[in-house]
Amino acid sequence: MATTDTHSAFTATRNSTHRRLWPRVLLVAVLALVCVAAVAWFANRTAITGYGQAGASYAARVACSCRYIGGRSIGDCAKDKLAGMELVRLSDDPKSMSVTATFPLVTSQTATFREGYGCVLEPWED
Repeated sequence: MATTDTHSAFTATRNSTHRRLWPRVLLVAVLALVCVAAVAWFANRTAITGYGQAGASYAARVACSCRYIGGRSIGDCAKDKLAGMELVRLSDDPKSMSVTATFPLVTSQTATFREGYGCVLEPWED
């Protein structure tokens, strides 16, 4: 019986040590993943910003034309986005007759309807 008690005490100690180790392992894994993502972001930020700005500009101009020249709702115009543009969000400002397309955390672009010119993009800020 002494061996059974010793064995169960050893198992209980091992299980409690095992339970305390998992949060640490998980924390290290999450921190490593965040570090890799940060390095990837900073290494490719120029390309990501460029693609984001081009995509937001395209979406803003097309949605503005759809909304103010085609006369469709902004929700219906959102269906016209190309594949790969799922992250781009559209918002409509009827007062200024403009549509803003936003690529979250990267950039946004606004296209405004102007009589005789159609939908015109706002100048890019560098």
